[in-house]
Amino acid sequence: MKYEDLLKTQSAEIIERLLTDVLSKDAVEVHFNFEDDDQWSFVTMHIYEEDKEFSLRLHQDGLYDLLFGYYDEDDEFFEIVQPLTEEEKKMIPERLKKVMAKVLADEKGMRLPKDFLSR
Repeated sequence: MKYEDLLKTQSAEIIERLLTDVLSKDAVEVHFNFEDDDQWSFVTMHIYEEDKEFSLRLHQDGLYDLLFGYYDEDDEFFEIVQPLTEEEKKMIPERLKKVMAKVLADEKGMRLPKDFLSR
């Protein structure tokens, strides 16, 4: 299965796995990044042994997307981005959405104890 197909057919499972990984750590890290006129906050799950990463991103216009990054056999990095559906957005805990929105507005990452998001 191609990675593009994986993202299209199994995005809900990937989002669930990503959120489980991010929220199971002692601290939740929400990062900020930008490129040209685009800015976003994001949480990431790395799969180091496979040279892959998954990120859930929130952009300025309220758009959420799922990013899959991987290295090919030539060690070149590729990214596949897919916007989240309304159903997929509902999977994101409300507190995490609020923290991601704050990070985006402040243009500064945050590190929070995981129990903060479960209140």
